[in-house]
Amino acid sequence: MLATMILVMVVLLILAVPVAVAIGLAGLVGTTVYSGLPLIVVPQQAFIALDKFPLAAIPFFILAGNIMAAGGMSARIVDLVDSLLGGTRGGLPMSVIVVCMIFAAVSGSSVATTYAIGAILIPAMVRQNYPIGFAASLQATSAELGVLIPPSIPMILYGVAAAAPVGDLFIAGIGPGLLVATALIVYVGLWSRLTDHGGIAASERKPLFRSFVRASLALLMPAIVLGGIYGGVFTPTEASVIAVAYALLVSVLIYRELSLRGLVDVVRRSAVSSSIIFFIISMAGLFSFVVTRAGIPADIGNWIVGTFDNWFTFLLAVNALLFVIGMFVETSASIVVIAPILAPVAVTYGISPVHFGLVMITNLALGMITPPFGVNLFAACAVAKIGIERMVRHLLPLVAVLVACLMVITYVPWITELPLRLLKAE
Repeated sequence: MLATMILVMVVLLILAVPVAVAIGLAGLVGTTVYSGLPLIVVPQQAFIALDKFPLAAIPFFILAGNIMAAGGMSARIVDLVDSLLGGTRGGLPMSVIVVCMIFAAVSGSSVATTYAIGAILIPAMVRQNYPIGFAASLQATSAELGVLIPPSIPMILYGVAAAAPVGDLFIAGIGPGLLVATALIVYVGLWSRLTDHGGIAASERKPLFRSFVRASLALLMPAIVLGGIYGGVFTPTEASVIAVAYALLVSVLIYRELSLRGLVDVVRRSAVSSSIIFFIISMAGLFSFVVTRAGIPADIGNWIVGTFDNWFTFLLAVNALLFVIGMFVETSASIVVIAPILAPVAVTYGISPVHFGLVMITNLALGMITPPFGVNLFAACAVAKIGIERMVRHLLPLVAVLVACLMVITYVPWITELPLRLLKAE
C-alpha cells in the first residue's frame, strides 16, 4: 500500500501537481482503495491534523515577519549590521548572514527571510561588485537560518508531529543556528579574500551609534519574544501574537512606515502563505493516518532496528534519506509525514527526540536550496531576477558548508543539548 501511495504522489509531483494536492490524493487512494474507509474520513482526518493549538503560532509569526519587512524594522536592522561589518573585507555578505539570523528570530520562515532581506541586500551586494549569482546564492543559503534560529515554523510542525516540546526545540535550535551562521561567515570571509571581493570601505559606513538608536526598537522585538518564551512568561503560541502586536505598534505608530493599505496587503500575503502551509499539514495528516492505521511505521521501525546496528549508522542512513527527500518534497510536508515514523525509532537508539528533531530540520532545510524544488532558490531568483543556472557555481560550496555543519550537529549532540541544560539549570 505504501509503495502505491508513494508512486501516486511521485507521479503527481512529476506532473507539476502542487505538493499538498499530491499528498492528499495519495492519502485518498490509501483511504478508499486499500483501507476501504468511507470518504467522510478524509475531511475528518484533515481537520484533526489542524486541530492542534501550537499550530496557531504559524500564521502569527508569518504576519509578524511581513510587518517587520513592510514597516521598516528589517531595513533598520540591515543598517545597523552594515555599520558594524561594512568596514571589513566581505563585510556586506557577512551582514546578510547576521541580518538573516536576527530576522529569523521573529519570522520563523526562510522564504519570508529571503524576500524581506534579499530585496534590500542582493541589490546592495551587486552595487559593490559582488557577482549577482553569489549574492543570490548567499541570500538563499543564509535564509535557512529562518528554520534553525527560534522561533521556527518547522520546529512547531515537528513538535506537533513527534509529540516533542516546542519550547525545548526552540532552545535547542540556538546552538545549530549559531554554528551554521559562524561557518557561513568564515566561508564568506575566506572567499572574499581569495577572490579579492569586498574591499574595505569604512568611510561609507553609517555611524554606529546612530544606526543602533534607529534599530533599537526593532532589536527589542526578538528579545521580547525569545526572552518571554525562555523565561516562561508565555508559550510559543502566545509569543507569536505578542510579536504581531509589537510589530504593529512600532511600524504603524512609532516608525509610521506602514499605512492602512500596506497593512491590508501584508495581511493578505500572510493569509495566503499560512493557507498553503495549513493545506499541506491537513493533507499530510490524512496521509499519516492511513499509513499509521496500516501499521507501516511499526514495520519500518522493526526493519530499521534489524538493519542498523547502532545509532551512528542509523543517523547516517536517515541523513542520506532526508537529503534526497528534501530535494523533492517541501519541508513542512516532509516533517509532518516522516517525523511520526522516524522519531519513535530514534528513541529506541537512545537519541533524544529534541536532538533528532534538530537533525531532521537542518537536513530538510538543505532541500530549500537544492534543485529541483528549492523554494529559497526560486525566491532568491525572483528577487535577483536571474536564472538558477547563474547561481550553481556559487551555491555548491555553500551547500558543502551546510552539509559539514549538519554532520557536526548530528554527531555532536551537546550542540543542541547544552543550551537546554544551561537554561533549565537556572
